[in-house]
Amino acid sequence: MARNEQLIRQHKILQILEHSRYGYLLEEIRDDLVNQLGLTSLHVRTVRRDLEALQAAGVDVDSHESPRGRVWKMGTGARGMHKINASATELIALSLGRDLMLPLAGTPFWVGIESFWNKIKEELPDGIWDHYQKFRQVLHVSGVTPKSYKDQEGVLKTINRAIQQHRVVQISYQTLGQPKPKEREIEPYGVVLYQSSIYIVAAAREIEDLETRVRHWKLDRFKKAEALDAYFKPPKDFDLEQHLAQSIGIFASEKPQNFKIRISSFAAAWVREDPWHPEQKIESQEDGSVILTVKAANDLEIIPRVLALGAEAEVLSPASCRKAVAERVKRLAQIYQID
Repeated sequence: MARNEQLIRQHKILQILEHSRYGYLLEEIRDDLVNQLGLTSLHVRTVRRDLEALQAAGVDVDSHESPRGRVWKMGTGARGMHKINASATELIALSLGRDLMLPLAGTPFWVGIESFWNKIKEELPDGIWDHYQKFRQVLHVSGVTPKSYKDQEGVLKTINRAIQQHRVVQISYQTLGQPKPKEREIEPYGVVLYQSSIYIVAAAREIEDLETRVRHWKLDRFKKAEALDAYFKPPKDFDLEQHLAQSIGIFASEKPQNFKIRISSFAAAWVREDPWHPEQKIESQEDGSVILTVKAANDLEIIPRVLALGAEAEVLSPASCRKAVAERVKRLAQIYQID
């Protein structure tokens, strides 16, 4: 986590310097970092090392003597960094990515996406822009849920700040099926965009078991969030990417386990064309069917996929999931029973 803290500081330093024409003293940069990141203390030597690391990475950061002392500011090369030159094919690829990010509309992330997109439009020659517009008339992105998190913008800002500062957050969270929201305290680790919805990966503070305390909280269900004057220490071995790779979906309240599903010869090609998980295993059978083995943290990550295939899929194990599918099929049969 120390590496992440260094990257966060360096990114914030760039934001501070980009808004200064005449530069800042080390002490002024340090004070801004403490205020904006909610730090208790920070030594100027740490700030100097961060600035030197940025220079070593090729970022044009200069320092020079002034009547106030040695000041640091963005160099002339960095001032021109916003001059953007893109080809038509690069513009098309970027616009497709922007379309896929539409569920982030109303969040601080979308502000950055739109700001960058507008800069590109301003810099491009008319010919390239015309070519791009003609090509996009025959290239369309579909399947992205039209969704906005504008109403949760304040909550997300609080969560993002708490992640950087390692602060405990008190939330009002309404689980589906509950008549009223409940007050909870969480330790936020990261933000995830999954199937057009935003989730907060955070530990439930009241749970002591390290294997089950990390949950995924859907942003739609947050009614409010307040960063408390209490801090937590993230687990040293926690890696957000590895954590998410343990399951095919977004559930995380249970320990992942292997699910085995028999897929008919007719539908076998589908699970090869559209894998359920990058690490899934497929065993071919003599009759053309396959046995699919995939990890998931909850039956509900498997059941909708199985039901979508109808009679072409059969859960083999675990027994609890097989039973749950059977119960749903029985209820469906009762609903659709023909007199």
